[in-house]
Amino acid sequence: MGALILFVFAGLFAPGPNVIMLAASGARFGFQRTVPHLLGVAFGVGITAGLTGLGLGALLTAFPALTFALKLVAAGWILFLAWRLFQATRVGETEAGDRPFTFFEAVLFQWVNPKVWAVAVAATAFMADLPAMEAGVRLALVFSGMNLCVCLFWTGTGHLLGRLLNDPRLWRGFMTVMAALMAGSAALIFL
Repeated sequence: MGALILFVFAGLFAPGPNVIMLAASGARFGFQRTVPHLLGVAFGVGITAGLTGLGLGALLTAFPALTFALKLVAAGWILFLAWRLFQATRVGETEAGDRPFTFFEAVLFQWVNPKVWAVAVAATAFMADLPAMEAGVRLALVFSGMNLCVCLFWTGTGHLLGRLLNDPRLWRGFMTVMAALMAGSAALIFL
């Protein structure tokens, strides 16, 4: 179990779509307004990992066309989100309707988050000797618990950075870097 926890922590902590969006949201909207997004990510990642442990991961590997279709949808959505990050303004300058992800939007995003799928499919190797139901429950709990810690860190870091980036040029540079990282994660889907 210890090896699984370390693997999941390392896999989820490394920059990817979730941590980039949480850091950017923490910077733009503050920690408190980003909490529903943060909780949705932790919950959604747990659901994805649990379903992977129940056999969805094996289904994806058995049908490469399904995997490729998921990759195309994921890349398109992530590129759209990268564009939105690139265009993002500071909190005081936000347009009407500009807000962080809701809890349910964050949960649903996990279905097209290739990094979560990759880590979840790889983590099933740690559960190979367990019945599918037990593997699914363990993966769901470990992923949700570890990802909650990861999400708290990245949202808090973004919040602190947002307070430091008072100069409009620094803010624009930060959001450009976040958008570039997000777009880069879309390219990594096909490797």
